[in-house]
Amino acid sequence: MEHISVLLNELIDSLNIKKDGTYIDMTLCGGGHAKEVLKRLEGGLLIGIDQDDYAIERAEENLKDFTNKKIIKSNFENINEILANLNIDLVDGIYFDLGVSSFQFDDKERGFSYNKEAVLDMRMDRERELSALKVVNEFSYEDIEEIIYKYGEERFAKSIARRIVEEREKNKITKTTQLSEIIKFAIPRKFQDKHPAKRTFQALRIYVNDELNVLEKSLDKSVEHLKKGGRISVISFHSLEDRIVKNKFKEYENPCTCPKNMPCVCHKVSKGKIINKKVIIPSEEELLNNNRAHSAKLRIFERI
Repeated sequence: MEHISVLLNELIDSLNIKKDGTYIDMTLCGGGHAKEVLKRLEGGLLIGIDQDDYAIERAEENLKDFTNKKIIKSNFENINEILANLNIDLVDGIYFDLGVSSFQFDDKERGFSYNKEAVLDMRMDRERELSALKVVNEFSYEDIEEIIYKYGEERFAKSIARRIVEEREKNKITKTTQLSEIIKFAIPRKFQDKHPAKRTFQALRIYVNDELNVLEKSLDKSVEHLKKGGRISVISFHSLEDRIVKNKFKEYENPCTCPKNMPCVCHKVSKGKIINKKVIIPSEEELLNNNRAHSAKLRIFERI
């Protein structure tokens, strides 16, 4: 399946791109958003970061006609070190397109999809030690239940975790399809909306890649690298990500922790302002043309 960049025009508009500006694509993927940024730069620089080797290869090919770019294999939580190595402190814009790309889902060897048989993996960085295989087969019932409930918001987490532990005692769970069937039988049929394994697979992926902790830390680092008037734009795809972005932007805008009816004594200073009080979602036209866009949300913050 061709990867179609979600909220492409909305993201580009959100960045207020300057021709000579410096921008960071924190989730480079195939370079769809990056290509549109680069088209608008004259003398500016685009820094693209991704931890996935295949994503780096695709981006290198997609962006081969542009020279004003630097593509770096790393986790975006390493933004401080990446910019220090480039002798760059402040930039004009930073953007995130979170989640898993279409081509990662379609590559069955990666083990992200509950519809395709593959070895349970779910690592975005193949050098990462922890995989879904290890979680499912070695973690305790209590830990598995907590992961599924916390990161998948799955109300049948207990029965799914119990079924996983029962089944792995008979045979090691090594395939995505094995796990998918186990989940299917753990959830009452009348409660199976869409695919019953969707939330559990999401939970395992988020946990294996430590996605939420990394996002929170990366936002805190990113806002410190923005020039005055520079913006952070974030596209998220599920409520846990969006909640972190929403709360972080509120914290940056109004960091004061003092009671509202008392004078401020914490002396915490606002870092900027939220640009869109109402979250930006895809148009009806985009939803018809790109199924992946259905849960996308865009939030924008500007540094002052």
